[in-house]
Amino acid sequence: MIQSSLEPSVFGFALRSRGWTREVAQNRVASNSSGRFSACYNRAMRRLTQIAAAIIVPIGPILLGSILALPLANAQKEPPPDVPNAIQAHPGEEVVLLAHASGSQIYTCQAGADGKFIWTLKAPEAELKDRKGNVIGSHSAGPAWKLSDGSEVMGKATAHVDSTDSDSIPWLLVNAVGHSGKGLLTSVTTIQRVHTHGGKPPAEGCDESHRDAETKRSYTADYYFYAPAK
Repeated sequence: MIQSSLEPSVFGFALRSRGWTREVAQNRVASNSSGRFSACYNRAMRRLTQIAAAIIVPIGPILLGSILALPLANAQKEPPPDVPNAIQAHPGEEVVLLAHASGSQIYTCQAGADGKFIWTLKAPEAELKDRKGNVIGSHSAGPAWKLSDGSEVMGKATAHVDSTDSDSIPWLLVNAVGHSGKGLLTSVTTIQRVHTHGGKPPAEGCDESHRDAETKRSYTADYYFYAPAK
């Protein structure tokens, strides 16, 4: 009776032992396979990293140099305009900025030295734009020109010639007399106003009865800013 009662237990233990042994063997095979895969994967990734480094290291400086050179390649110098000798820029200067202005010339009705009333320029009021039409600054009383970078230059007209358009304000040569802020206009020494259209005061409407009256006349012009050549 004892033997017969033990047989099922022993038989069951043997089956369980075989199952455990098979499971351990399978886990060991799986573990070995996983280990071999990880080792192969790591070796492959190290090799790819070495190949990538071999390609990028020599090309990196070339790409960086090309990127850094883009602003220089696009920063082409602006040629000076063709103008009469009377308003030529000074020797040793170069154009550092061309700005297109659009806005108004503001006039007030004032009595002149002879007692006659005449429209007198009060101030310009215009936006300054680059060649792409982006607003980069403003032109105001002074005369003064101020850019969005915070730099500003004030000037005094020293010479003028008639515009090629008889109905437009004259072309000017302006010497810088003051600066503020830091930026592109900081080193400007001379300004030219050329290619003017419009802006002339009215031919009539200014008399005693219109004293201190104000009027705005639309105009456009190109302003060339010069600084000592580098």
